[in-house]
Amino acid sequence: MAASGKLASFRLPPLPTVGELIKLYNLRAEKQLSQNFLLDLKLTDKIVRQAGSLRDAHVCEVGPGPGGLTRSIVNAGAADVLVVEKDTRFIPGLKLLSEAAPGRLRIVHGDILTYRMDRGFPETISKPWEGDPPNLHIIGNLPFSVSTPLIIKWLENIANRTGPFIYGRTRLTLTFQKEVAERLTASTGSKQRSRLSIMAQYLCTVRNCFTIPGRAFVPKPEVDVGVVHFTPLVQPQIQQPFKLVEKVVRNIFQFRRKHCHKGVEKLFPEACRVELTQEMMQKADVDPTLRPTDLTIPQFRALADAYAHFCTHEPSLLSYEFREELRLKHLARQRNKPVDTFMDKPTGTPPNPH
Repeated sequence: MAASGKLASFRLPPLPTVGELIKLYNLRAEKQLSQNFLLDLKLTDKIVRQAGSLRDAHVCEVGPGPGGLTRSIVNAGAADVLVVEKDTRFIPGLKLLSEAAPGRLRIVHGDILTYRMDRGFPETISKPWEGDPPNLHIIGNLPFSVSTPLIIKWLENIANRTGPFIYGRTRLTLTFQKEVAERLTASTGSKQRSRLSIMAQYLCTVRNCFTIPGRAFVPKPEVDVGVVHFTPLVQPQIQQPFKLVEKVVRNIFQFRRKHCHKGVEKLFPEACRVELTQEMMQKADVDPTLRPTDLTIPQFRALADAYAHFCTHEPSLLSYEFREELRLKHLARQRNKPVDTFMDKPTGTPPNPH
């Protein structure tokens, strides 16, 4: 316990400031990588506090850059900090930090989108999914260009309990453009309600922690930044495969200003579109004239369950994409040939879902 107390009160020895490191190594934020540095250590400390207690914790930091957030994580008492940095220019400054916190900071020069985080930490930190979250956190001031694909990838990992979630319900504390942060946390009926809102909230408790003004970053982005905290749920609110849920939600939100049945229609080939859309809405007991933004997660669950029922009886539906059907019809018109609307079936008869 004494060692643990010492660790929690550990402070980094005097080091060049983050601003001085940037000058020392001639580091410039690369616009094409959407990099923005956060130099104010009070703000990086505030981000780290949103993660909860980091005493003796394992932490993966995404894209540490010049290491401002890294310093706050180490100072919060984390025992093991793994940083994943793609940009070679930042490695020397991070090595300087690693030498100042011996045995506590590991550096991986790689891309977080492909890095195998399931191999990054000891199995001994794992906790049962139904129990408390493991003492493992993912924290990051994410470049805008990767923030959305990265959270979608991690949400799929949560659904499948893979990647960083083989250890249990690993928590995430991440930055996003303010607009994306608002979408992730938007409630039913909100104009920010989107595909991202449903995908995040059916799998996690999502909290919009606070907003950082753009002027706090170097260079100053054109938008403010939101800090969002995610805790995976013990039971997802929709009990269907991630890809199926994502397909239903994506189709419904592509016509966000129209009635929700418009998006549901596009889940089915033209030959059976009207009948199956009507049957799916009735089966899910969802009002077809509701707008996508007004649908609750239980209503999305009912729609996903109804669609899964159809797919069980007609597996080809799952791979059907209406845009592909449009493309083939367009090609057929060009060649003056008919195209079968079910594409992979010899007849255009609607499937029988019963």
